[in-house]
Amino acid sequence: MQIFEEWESEIRAYCRATPTVFKTASNARQTDESGKSYLDFFAGAGVLNFGHNNPKMKEALIEYIQNDGVAHSLDMYTTAKRAFIKKFVDTILKPRKMDYRLQFVGPTGTNAVEAALKLARRVTGRENVVAFHHAFHGMTLGSLAATSNAHFRNAAGVPLNNITHMAFGCDTPCPGCKLGCGMSSLERMRDIYTDPASGVPKPAAFLVETIQAEGGVRIASQEWLLGVQQLARELGALFIVDDIQVGCGRTGPYFSFESFGLDPDIITLAKGIGGFGTPMAMNLNKPEHDKHWAPGEHTGTFRGQDLSFVAGTVALGYFDDPAFMADTERKGKIMADVLNDIANTHPDCAVRGRGMIQAIEFKTGDLSKAIAAACFERGLLAAVCGSRGQVIKLIPPLTIPDDDLHEGLALFAEAVASQMAEQMETAS
Repeated sequence: MQIFEEWESEIRAYCRATPTVFKTASNARQTDESGKSYLDFFAGAGVLNFGHNNPKMKEALIEYIQNDGVAHSLDMYTTAKRAFIKKFVDTILKPRKMDYRLQFVGPTGTNAVEAALKLARRVTGRENVVAFHHAFHGMTLGSLAATSNAHFRNAAGVPLNNITHMAFGCDTPCPGCKLGCGMSSLERMRDIYTDPASGVPKPAAFLVETIQAEGGVRIASQEWLLGVQQLARELGALFIVDDIQVGCGRTGPYFSFESFGLDPDIITLAKGIGGFGTPMAMNLNKPEHDKHWAPGEHTGTFRGQDLSFVAGTVALGYFDDPAFMADTERKGKIMADVLNDIANTHPDCAVRGRGMIQAIEFKTGDLSKAIAAACFERGLLAAVCGSRGQVIKLIPPLTIPDDDLHEGLALFAEAVASQMAEQMETAS
């Protein structure tokens, strides 16, 4: 690892928690250069929904490359892009009676969010956007403004403007509410934006994650989300759902919000949409909003990621079979049951999740980081999240075999038990 430490930027992060050099990977397992195998319950921060080196995608990619398929195409038409668009429309949009235009952006989630913010401001003629406490939307300046974590924001070096952060998911007044207003967050937002004497202009959009993955797997209720959508409609603002980490089947259905009755104006997608781990990001824009774009107003050298189109088309095939989505929910229940057993043993813990994004919150960030390190020692990759790093998030590939899932959960339970025992011993 010396060459990395000597030459790579200090900005590197994930490698510090996984101090080894990985060499090969297959489905839910990675192997380092010494031959040690690790079960991957992090899956590239949600990119690898279909596992490492998915054999169906690998076969399609090899065939495409051997036939001299176009690898890079800006936004020109290619056979690979056509196949992806057709598959997405036929498998995802039409069965759900959804009418959107597909906007391919630079191949990262933050670029998808930047494009969504631009379009919302163009459509409404307004500048300010409402985002929420504990949100994570990306690292470029526009999306970083919508991100709430001070660690990320402080690196910007310039003011992060034109975003107002509101309370997330609080749909009923609660004792000790820090807002100090006796109102639910929805009531407070409605009061602020409908009172002509509030001095606050109406927003261009409300930007929301249905599950705040990086924020600690904090889950918004259906009632609250519907309320935010309704408020957006009343104000003439756009309702944007950032489904970058929890979409593409992570919660069971393709979109995280499918059973909620939501009808977003813009949906941002990235991470798992490329299928193989190859980069790709795409926004779904309502046609009446998309027509506000002029050609080339939001460009990107790597909008034409044809290898991602090939792998992503194969990935979409998984959603032709309802059994795949049902199996994701089944595996998610197995994960939740194990985490709830841990929480029942250690009352300071709290479990949250839906489908195959499950998390457990510990009392301190130091404890959760120690548990993640103990997982790594045992051959399990898991990451911390939350505002203070106090949450461990488990997001294995959706394709993980049951044996690997059970083994990984057992390793996690062992790591928790060892660190809890060590903590108790230190305290005594």
